[in-house]
Amino acid sequence: MSLYRVWFYILMGIPIVILFPLLLVLTISEKTYLLFFKVARFWAAIILYGMGFWPSIKRAEPMKKDQSYMLVANHTSMSDIMMMLLISKNPFVFVGKKELTKIPVFGFFYKRTCILVDRSNPKSRKEVFERARKRMQDGVSICIFPEGGVSDDLDIVLDSFKDGAFRLAIEHQIPVLPVTLFDNKKRFPFHFFKGSPGIMRAQTHKAIETKGMSVAGDKTRFRESVRNIILHSLEKGPL
Repeated sequence: MSLYRVWFYILMGIPIVILFPLLLVLTISEKTYLLFFKVARFWAAIILYGMGFWPSIKRAEPMKKDQSYMLVANHTSMSDIMMMLLISKNPFVFVGKKELTKIPVFGFFYKRTCILVDRSNPKSRKEVFERARKRMQDGVSICIFPEGGVSDDLDIVLDSFKDGAFRLAIEHQIPVLPVTLFDNKKRFPFHFFKGSPGIMRAQTHKAIETKGMSVAGDKTRFRESVRNIILHSLEKGPL
């Protein structure tokens, strides 16, 4: 494992250890999640800037302050988590893979604040929908990487999308906010001996309303239209 990657995990862990008592209090109840989210955004900034990454975020339009969104983005790096926290000032909850709970220190709070999915377990997937519904009813946004993971094939620009994010958005009639992450794969890929400091560009696209859509009639078409927005953006490059 490269020293650069070790430094990343040190940056992840030290703030959590220092702030452990505060974070523990803020994760006791979902009522204090807004405060936890603000601390999490500060934590994300420490990691990104500490790694020598320079976030550059362009927005097609500002996010509405009291609006719940379904945030969807391409997934290429552990740093995607930190970038999404900087991109959205609206509090959101990640839907993420259960395996990340194994990361020391980080995994403890990841388990307490995120909606975890075991993709090999159909019961787990159903529970994810129930928990996500509850959080959206509380006015919290949801963030999902709809590829469902990172492909081992480095030639794949954007993998196929799974249905979950789009089904939830349609069922709750909340807008989907597509996000393109351009540089995370280059800056900090899932390959231990690769990565480098530099700019990390991201683009938020216009939110897409789901009012009037139905799961049965529109889910597949909607899913592919959102994927095409992100794919074309990746192929064209940042504005």
